[in-house]
Amino acid sequence: MGQADDTALIKAERNNGPRGSNQSGMRAHNERAVLSLIRQNGAMAKADIARRTGLSAQTVSVIMRGLEADGMLTRGTPVRGKIGQPSVPMSLAADGAFFLGLQVDRRNLQLVLTDFLGHVRQQLRVGHPYPTPDGTVAFALDAIARIKSDLPVEHRSRIAGMGIALPFQLWSWAEALGVEDADIADWKERDIAAEIGAAADIPVFMCNDASAACAAELVFGDQDKPSDFLYAFVGYFVGGGLVLDKALFTGPSGNAAALGSMRVPNPDGQPRQLVDVASLATLDRALSTAGHDPLTWDSPENWDLPPQILERWLEEASKGMADAIMLSACMIDVQQVLIDGWMPAQMRAELVRRVKYHLSGDPLAGVAAPDVREGAIGPDARALGAASLPLCERFLINHSSIQKGPSR
Repeated sequence: MGQADDTALIKAERNNGPRGSNQSGMRAHNERAVLSLIRQNGAMAKADIARRTGLSAQTVSVIMRGLEADGMLTRGTPVRGKIGQPSVPMSLAADGAFFLGLQVDRRNLQLVLTDFLGHVRQQLRVGHPYPTPDGTVAFALDAIARIKSDLPVEHRSRIAGMGIALPFQLWSWAEALGVEDADIADWKERDIAAEIGAAADIPVFMCNDASAACAAELVFGDQDKPSDFLYAFVGYFVGGGLVLDKALFTGPSGNAAALGSMRVPNPDGQPRQLVDVASLATLDRALSTAGHDPLTWDSPENWDLPPQILERWLEEASKGMADAIMLSACMIDVQQVLIDGWMPAQMRAELVRRVKYHLSGDPLAGVAAPDVREGAIGPDARALGAASLPLCERFLINHSSIQKGPSR
């Protein structure tokens, strides 16, 4: 990230609203700029931050002293040069802030507590046949209480908020979940973010689950990614996320990059949605139909799948994903696509390999196939992405680009 990029980020944040219109607002913006730089680049000295942001050395010094006093930054070992005072690198303090992330999945609920570096400190999970608002709220409030009780007293006030990652319009997935419409109809009327926030007395933010996984890749993943990239997460259903100009883009409804809803051809050339091809629900049904045990949802690492069934799913899923990626590339000129999912690492690697193979064999005139890579986060991407929502809202630059679309 060069100085021009840093300056552009600062200007973009300054134009996003009233922040910067007064001294306290500008200080909040400048603190975000410093914290964002250190998160992206690792430990940095004051002089390097001043050069990258264009802020004066005195302003940077005041900001960093304040952040250190607040427990957000920690000092490293001084680096002595040939002349002048030694340079002291400053890095994010792991205990500077904590964030809760709730993942609402078709087969389980998961709540994680992450620290300021994105490391998972605690996690709780419970399985269910299908998600309900009552069950979700009850689990979240109980899990929050348990996690808080395990935290040192001095850290409890540092919980900066909670994010929720869930499939939007859950009430419309009854058939795919194998339940009656009435079983999940309550999702249409309930606002679980408001209910949990009021009961737990913390700010709560919400995001589509696949977009949340994309946010985890953006915030906690490798920082050498291009400014624009497409993201796919293969869970019980497959979904997508989109990053434009280094910021998560979810659109006005919160459902941008809904890869699962895209229509792709089946082997006979007939259209079908990608969700019917590349979702783990499809693999799960194939296992049950063949008389095998269904997938386990506590952890994917212990899966032992019949080779023939896995082979067929991998081939159909990878072909469908390649088609969806090329359709997306026709609309949005992304340079890279990252694929992650609730699956063993070896299975993810094979899926990515096959997607790349299909993309290389069927080019479209005038459209360059994007580079396809594995995601860096893994099965917990949605929960970590949920935890990244309050982190971005409270501490990072460009936070307003993370849209909290409606769940109803």
